[in-house]
Amino acid sequence: MPQPDPDAWRTQVRQWLAGVLEPARAPESAGDDADLAVFHNLPEDEERLLLERCRAYQRARFDAGYQALTLPADRGGAGLTAAHVAAFAEEESAFEVPPSTELISVTVRLVAMAVSLFGTAEQLHGHARAFLRTDLLACQLFSEPGAGSDLAALRTRARQADGGEWVIDGQKVWTSGAQFADYGLLLARTDPDVVKQAGITAFLVPMDAPGVEIRPIRQMSGGASFNEVFLSGVRVPDRLRIGRPGQGWEVATTTLAFERTASGSGNRRKGGTFPDVLALARSLDRTSDPLVRQRLADLYVRAALRAATVDRVARTSAAGGRPGPEASLTKLMASDLLTRTGQVAAELMGARISADTGEPGTFAWTQHLLGAPGYRLAGGTDQIQRNLIGERVLKLPPEPREDRAPFSQLPGN
Repeated sequence: MPQPDPDAWRTQVRQWLAGVLEPARAPESAGDDADLAVFHNLPEDEERLLLERCRAYQRARFDAGYQALTLPADRGGAGLTAAHVAAFAEEESAFEVPPSTELISVTVRLVAMAVSLFGTAEQLHGHARAFLRTDLLACQLFSEPGAGSDLAALRTRARQADGGEWVIDGQKVWTSGAQFADYGLLLARTDPDVVKQAGITAFLVPMDAPGVEIRPIRQMSGGASFNEVFLSGVRVPDRLRIGRPGQGWEVATTTLAFERTASGSGNRRKGGTFPDVLALARSLDRTSDPLVRQRLADLYVRAALRAATVDRVARTSAAGGRPGPEASLTKLMASDLLTRTGQVAAELMGARISADTGEPGTFAWTQHLLGAPGYRLAGGTDQIQRNLIGERVLKLPPEPREDRAPFSQLPGN
């Protein structure tokens, strides 16, 4: 089927967006009601309202044929090119898009893509489409208390019982939006007698299944957008297995590559931005200070470089279908920029940042400072991103490893 001309298609996209969204307002800068939180800190009722706003837009986008633009048509996507992705993103930036929550991003950009790429025909029809449209919401059940950066060391077990069902026992942690999700994409060890990466299988687990317990984790910023999830004798039918038994590591690495791309980009505001810091410097009458000007210039250049890198990596990723290790660049730059943004804001304010004096745009920065460290962990730690860049992009020698024996023979197992 011939591809539509990107320029003509762009006009069509603009007309559709104008029919479902309001034009974008001027860029927001820090003020009395500015949201500078890196992670959501909303009460449950407000979080549900935000989810419904996001879902309404995602459903409209899916129904119009603008969801999963580069995913092949036989996998539920539009089968278009990177040029179309870039055109849509540029046109969409001119409108007020509902801010995406972590759960919406995980559902549409991670779980839906994983199920679309690795799922059966039944799963494509029954789950991938529903995830892309957000009729169903899905969280990601990967990290564990003892398997964060070293995800392949996970200890959640799944054994196949008589009749083909899988029985799952274990614990997951740092699960965004688990309390609102219908399903979780879970990794479990199904064969402990092979090397740790080879014995993992992926499943879709209904979050309301007997034996699933969700406990919120209170963040130091005050919110509870993350959870720990306990699984005790949870029974999952084999039809909810994603990929072959033992293919879970391939499912995981593909999903994590999408996650790094999503973490480094996306339309949801994540903390304070350069315009916010500039507005803060102006409100404090600090822009004539040469050292402050130097710090602002450095921050501006880093923000511009990150935006250019996000665009380049997104185009490469979209053209190839699955994002490569280059996606680690955008994630690493995003976490670095958040950290530096908070540091400059804190330097400008001094003691003002530690107490709410009522001054606009000051104490709000504590939400940024308390959330930014977590972003260095979310989507893969900064150290892991550097390893991936070194080994898979720069082709440097890999780090020495001592865990190539079967998982059951490793210490602690």
